[in-house]
Amino acid sequence: MGSNFSEGAIIYKKNSDFEFLFFISEKGELDIFRWDIEKEGKGHKAAEQAIGKEIGLKVEALPYFSYEKPGNNKSIPNLKVFILRAGNYEKIRIPKRYSSCEWLPYKEAIKKADQHMKALLSYAYEYIRRYEEIQKVNKEYMRLSNSKGWKLSRRFVKGEGPVNAKVMVIGQAPGENEDKMLRPFVGRSGKLLDQMLREAGLKRGKMYITSAVQFFPPKNRLPTREEIEMCKPFLTKQVSIIKPKYIITLGNVAAKTIAGVENVDRNHGIVIKKDGITYLITYHPAAALRFKRIKELMQKDLLKFSNIINSKKE
Repeated sequence: MGSNFSEGAIIYKKNSDFEFLFFISEKGELDIFRWDIEKEGKGHKAAEQAIGKEIGLKVEALPYFSYEKPGNNKSIPNLKVFILRAGNYEKIRIPKRYSSCEWLPYKEAIKKADQHMKALLSYAYEYIRRYEEIQKVNKEYMRLSNSKGWKLSRRFVKGEGPVNAKVMVIGQAPGENEDKMLRPFVGRSGKLLDQMLREAGLKRGKMYITSAVQFFPPKNRLPTREEIEMCKPFLTKQVSIIKPKYIITLGNVAAKTIAGVENVDRNHGIVIKKDGITYLITYHPAAALRFKRIKELMQKDLLKFSNIINSKKE
C-alpha cells in the first residue's frame, strides 16, 4: 500500500541573493525534491538525512518553517515542506524520477514555475529572507560582549521561533539555565510560561520568543539602564524583521523597553496599539512563581490576550 503523505524540501544557497535547487521532471517542469513516507511528520533532522542519503547534499534545515498542503485524494497526497540551506553543493546525485536538476535565482525560478510552485516559492523566499536577516542581526548583537567594561555574560541567547510569527513574546533577560542552554525560557519560569500559554490556548511553537536583553546578568540581577539601551536597537531590528501583529511583554523591563509602559502591577492586562502592532502587557512568569496572586492575574491576562489573538475579527 502506498503512502498518503509526502515530504518535500526547498533547498537554497546564498550568493548575492538566493538560488534554489530544482529537479526537472520528464515533462520539463520544475519540482522540489520529494520523498514518500508512511507516517506523517518525520521532522527536520529526517529531512536533512534523506537529502544527504539520496542526493548527496549536505544541508541544514531552517527551524520552525511550516508549509503543509492537504491532498484531495489518494493520487494527490498531503505534502509537508521543509526549507534547507545547502552547504556543499558541487556534486548532486539525480534520482531516476527526474531528468536533471539546476540552480535558479529566485526571480528566474518564479518566471518558470507553475501556479502552485510560485505560491510555495514566494512564501518560502520571504521566510528565508527574514531568517537570514535575523542571523545577521544576531551576529552583530553578539559582538556587544566585546564592548569595554562589559558586565553581562558573554554567551548570547538568541530568540527562538518562526521568523514570520504572528505573535512575539519578549521577556527581561536570560536566567542561569538559559545562559547554560543558550535557549530562552527553559528554566522554571519558562516551564511555567509554557504551561500558562497552553492553558490559555496559545502555542509556544508558533511564537517568536526573546528578551529585551539577550545576555545573562550575573546573579540574575536586573539589567542596568545602560545595558538595556545598548541592546534595544537590536531588539527593534528583530521586531522590524519579524513584523509581528502582536507582542506580549513579560514584566517591567520588557514593557518599558518596547512599549513604553511602566509599572506592570498597575497596567497588566492592558492593550496598546502602536505603529501597526498590538502590545499586550502582563507580568513576568518569575513573579508568578513567587506569588500566587500574580500567577492568577497573569493567567487571566493571557486568556484575555488569547481571545484577542484568536479572534476572527483580528
